[in-house]
Amino acid sequence: MIKISLPDGSVREYAKGTNSLQIAQSISEGLARNVLAAKANGEVVDASLPILNDSSLNLLTWNDEQGKSTLWHSSAHLMAEALESIYPGIKFGIGPPIENGFYYDVDLGGRQLNPEDFKKIEDKMLELARQNNSFVRREVSKSDAIDYFNKKEDEYKLDLLKDLNDGTITFYEQGQFTDLCKGPHIPNTGFIKAAKVMSIAGAYWRGDEKNKQLTRIYAITFPKDKELKEYLVLLEEAKKRDHRKLGKELELFTFSEKVGMGLPLWLPAGAALRERLIQFMQKAQIKSGYLPVVTPHIGHKQLYVTSGHYEKYGADSFQPIRTPQEGEEFFLKPMNCPHHCEIYKSKPRSYKDLPLRLAEFGTVYRYEQHGELHGLTRVRGFTQDDAHLFCRPDQIKEEFCKVIDMVLYVLKALDFPDFTAQISLRDPNDKAKYIGSDENWQKAEDAIKESALEKGLKTTTVLGEAAFYGPKLDFMVKDAIGRKWQLGTIQVDYNLPERFELEYTGSDNQKHCPVMIHRAPFGSLERFIAVLIEHCAGKFPLWLTPEQVAVLPISEKYNEYAKKVLGLLNNYDIRGLIDDRNEKIGRKIRDTEVKKVPFMLVVGEKEEAENTISVRRQGEGDLGSMSIEAFAGLIKKEIDSRMVAF
Repeated sequence: MIKISLPDGSVREYAKGTNSLQIAQSISEGLARNVLAAKANGEVVDASLPILNDSSLNLLTWNDEQGKSTLWHSSAHLMAEALESIYPGIKFGIGPPIENGFYYDVDLGGRQLNPEDFKKIEDKMLELARQNNSFVRREVSKSDAIDYFNKKEDEYKLDLLKDLNDGTITFYEQGQFTDLCKGPHIPNTGFIKAAKVMSIAGAYWRGDEKNKQLTRIYAITFPKDKELKEYLVLLEEAKKRDHRKLGKELELFTFSEKVGMGLPLWLPAGAALRERLIQFMQKAQIKSGYLPVVTPHIGHKQLYVTSGHYEKYGADSFQPIRTPQEGEEFFLKPMNCPHHCEIYKSKPRSYKDLPLRLAEFGTVYRYEQHGELHGLTRVRGFTQDDAHLFCRPDQIKEEFCKVIDMVLYVLKALDFPDFTAQISLRDPNDKAKYIGSDENWQKAEDAIKESALEKGLKTTTVLGEAAFYGPKLDFMVKDAIGRKWQLGTIQVDYNLPERFELEYTGSDNQKHCPVMIHRAPFGSLERFIAVLIEHCAGKFPLWLTPEQVAVLPISEKYNEYAKKVLGLLNNYDIRGLIDDRNEKIGRKIRDTEVKKVPFMLVVGEKEEAENTISVRRQGEGDLGSMSIEAFAGLIKKEIDSRMVAF
């Protein structure tokens, strides 16, 4: 018998070799009908896989992210089967699940796929899904796998097999389709009830521009047709909120091919919004004892060799900048932390000096392929609200908790109430991806877990998502229409201080190595602003929006009074503009609504005579006539209600 520990804390005994589906059936037939996969001892596996030892077990359904991911992975195989049926001789690259759905990279052999073909693929997928074919896992030898794909003349699978060894190779079969895959998969195709091919794009094999370009087919599936319809409605709402569209309409930012792809240009309104976010963070940092620093936009190659960034990312970074001095190379700065380590090292430090909190809004540069660039969310140059805290080991937990408080302050002020803190740990089965000793990693991971527990955060734990130098706490935020974004991040790092030979003199008069906390509540300003635009659909919080009011004179006769009104409002630190165009007031109101200016102040003969303003709220309409002092009080009250003190 084996003991199975379930999430509710109960422990049940089963015969050795019992699978997760059978365990689900022993609990409830209803549960069993919804199980897509299982997580045994932290690893997602087929629900049909026999369990041979005592295990902790989570039964995964559509309500679990890993359950969704498994269904979408299986759906990629189902789409491949449909494609092979429609386009004989098609060849397959890779087909992973993604955040929303999945894709498969395929070689159509010179044929073109058009949006008109999408329905044919969807219909074939659903026809095959209704056959309820099981996903069957089969271990194969490398030679048999090579023979199989040689017969299929599929050079892409053969290329993948070069990196695999005997004993690690598995096939999955469903219906008439066989694929090279490590799994896991859902029990059968019958779980898939709705399918939609979303788009196609070009993708170089293995991401290398020297290789052949394949067709990447994006799609999504659901266990209910109703959920697909709801998703498509959500997509339409997302299009309206697209930060690239709103950024152009609100004149926040632009891009220029002459400047370079992925390098945003901030327009006056966007620069003002960006600057207010910086000031907001700087104010909180000053209260928390952070010291501002400034570092160059480039650094010597040896700096990044020492930090480990060159080893991990050098091949994918911008090419080095070579000086007239032979052998001297610089790189565009990909990270601020190595520079901050050198600032720490600029003079001797005592245990009394710690914690030392260095903060910088530092712009960094990372090369991204053309096809990966996307508005402000994926760029080649971006500014981080970066800070690095150097502390003694006994200070880690207290400092980490203070940083959590700062991230929560940011999320509250910008109205992101729905979030989960993701504890991102290293992959214990692939330690070669990381630097540092097991002992240091364990101490860093324990510090994050204890701090998150103390602050009462709702957490999830993910293996393999740590930075190469340390584990981290990532804040996964849901926006107004339910999409998840990773925003703030906090990391504990024992490794960079060792690599840079940082030290302080302890109370015992001996030299010790400090611990480093990396912290960025916004993350990237560019990405944060993109998410914020889409979250609030361009209607920024009143304290942040570039223009809080638009003064709209009914005719040119009242332009001088409009200037007087705006001047008085400026005395209350209220920002605004005057629309003094020779247009009818209805047109001015409509145009101001489109610009999403929160308040419209209409002024004419009556307002000038009474020294008042007629107030309209964007999206709400007329609020009536009031004095400038009363309106300023209304603005202050609304801002104060949103801006809690840090």
